[in-house]
Amino acid sequence: MTENIIEVTDLHVEFGRAAKKKQVIRGVNFSIAPGETLSLVGESGSGKSTIGRALLGLAPVAHGTVRFAGGDITHLTRRRRRRNTVGLQAIFQDPYSSLNPAMTVADILTEPLRVRGVKDAQSPVKELLDSVHLPADSGRRLASEFSGGQRQRIAIARALALSPRLVVCDEPTSALDVSTQARILSLLRELQVRTGVAYLFISHDLGVVRQISDRIAVLRHGEIVETGATATVTTTPAHPYTRALMLATPVTDPLEQARRRAERHAALLAEAAAPHDDAA
Repeated sequence: MTENIIEVTDLHVEFGRAAKKKQVIRGVNFSIAPGETLSLVGESGSGKSTIGRALLGLAPVAHGTVRFAGGDITHLTRRRRRRNTVGLQAIFQDPYSSLNPAMTVADILTEPLRVRGVKDAQSPVKELLDSVHLPADSGRRLASEFSGGQRQRIAIARALALSPRLVVCDEPTSALDVSTQARILSLLRELQVRTGVAYLFISHDLGVVRQISDRIAVLRHGEIVETGATATVTTTPAHPYTRALMLATPVTDPLEQARRRAERHAALLAEAAAPHDDAA
């Protein structure tokens, strides 16, 4: 039996102090197998990115455990986390703010290697650029010279520099136009087939996650309300909130769009009437 690359158990995340603490993630459980893509989907404010940040050590875990590659990484010190999570990397939402515009692409790609003490950090640059389908001479140019889609390819290459086992993809296509989104998703799938990397793919768009996921977990108000295989969740959702998310995906036919809008309104009413606990 293959061991999961990450296991999240009863995860709670809180912000604030004492009586003013606000619980934003409540009792979340999931796991991801090697080479698998689990998508975490929900509306803005549902807590998707907070979960990703908790996995990366960037948000405080109030309760629960996060195990990566068999080891507990929930409350590691910065030094121990750096040593124990080399195989856990991230791609963030905005390709314009996630890369230093004053650095050359070669410096951006080799920075993680230099931090880890790799002596010949320059050698992998051409290979990394080739893996994301950018010209070899891109390494000499500044990040500010590239388009949004090209910058996201650079960010993907940087995430791959340390040969990760899991990449947290936090809304990596939401800042891109539709055609560029499709190319980036295709690239991520290609890299997964080639390297066996697993993804936690965070998005608000069920239409996007349908194209890349093996499984989907639907998050509402900091809690997972539905988890299942992509085909099941996107065709026969069990929870009215999931159905409302599906109906929010735009279509080109104005009559169909109007019908979906009315159906989504009904789904939201049903979701509001469904039993749930919004305490805390």
